[in-house]
Amino acid sequence: MKFSASQIAGILEGEVEGDASIQVSKLAKIEEGSPGSLTFLANPKYTPYLYTTKASITIVDKTFVAEQDFTTTLLRVDNAYESFSKLLEYYNKVKMNKTGVEDPVFISKTASLGSNVYLGAFAYIGDNVVVGDNVKIYPNVYIGDNVTIGSDSVLFSGAKLYSETIVGTHCVINSGAIIGADGFGFSPNEKGEFTKVPQTGNVILEDYVDVGAATTIDRATLGSTIIRKGVKLDNQIQIAHNVEIGENTVIAAQTGIAGSTKIGSQCLIGGQVGFAGHLTIGNNVRIQAQSGVGRNIKDNETIQGSPSFNYGDFSKSYVHFKNLPTIIRRFNALEKKINDE
Repeated sequence: MKFSASQIAGILEGEVEGDASIQVSKLAKIEEGSPGSLTFLANPKYTPYLYTTKASITIVDKTFVAEQDFTTTLLRVDNAYESFSKLLEYYNKVKMNKTGVEDPVFISKTASLGSNVYLGAFAYIGDNVVVGDNVKIYPNVYIGDNVTIGSDSVLFSGAKLYSETIVGTHCVINSGAIIGADGFGFSPNEKGEFTKVPQTGNVILEDYVDVGAATTIDRATLGSTIIRKGVKLDNQIQIAHNVEIGENTVIAAQTGIAGSTKIGSQCLIGGQVGFAGHLTIGNNVRIQAQSGVGRNIKDNETIQGSPSFNYGDFSKSYVHFKNLPTIIRRFNALEKKINDE
């Protein structure tokens, strides 16, 4: 699909400087631009590439002032980075605008599908499933009984939604994600054997939640595991039973959250962070990568380390840790000197 500079200007509310009729059909980095591609300039250190890029159209800020000649058509906007992101979103929407039901699929007679739904081949839709309008369900997706999926959500190939899962509107669940599997609940008996505790709850994803590839979210033992509105989960994250994650929290890959931990809103959590169970994490908390969290965290704290503690204290302590061999040598030399005397 091709778009002209004037069409893109209309989408972004921008101004064309150059050939308004020139067309593009692909996106590119500014240093790798080629004829027929569109790129953008937001970081000043990439400015030299504007004068050499072969991209047909380049999005720039309205305040940009060229210091050399260039051949690319400029599209001037208020904020080049935000406008390019908006264009990517629009591009994805057009690219993924699939509708209809492919063959073969299984749809229970008791399932309800909204309008303009896409069902890819080999998708499975269980009993009493309710699917909203404009939902995209790609091939090989499994949707168990009594699942509800809100309008404008997307489930990519291979995603699995176990029974009773509730998905809000505008959610994205990527390939290999498993929502609603049994929580890790076992009870020891007098023989030292472990008996499974039935997991009778469910998982609730509120609106605008993104779930990364191969991420797993376990159903609650009782009640619900809840992922609040606007949460963004990276790939390969494990969220255990009865966890609750607050609005607009972002979690990076390979983080593991043990059962019944409550994480507040607007938190930023780095990769490979481990949480013990039954913790309460406040709002606006920042947790550095590979931290081990074994205590409750108050609002607005920034922590690092395993076990984790205040980020500033960690940084100061790490300086001493790096110097520990030198300190030990000095200590041993001082001890020897005292003993010799």
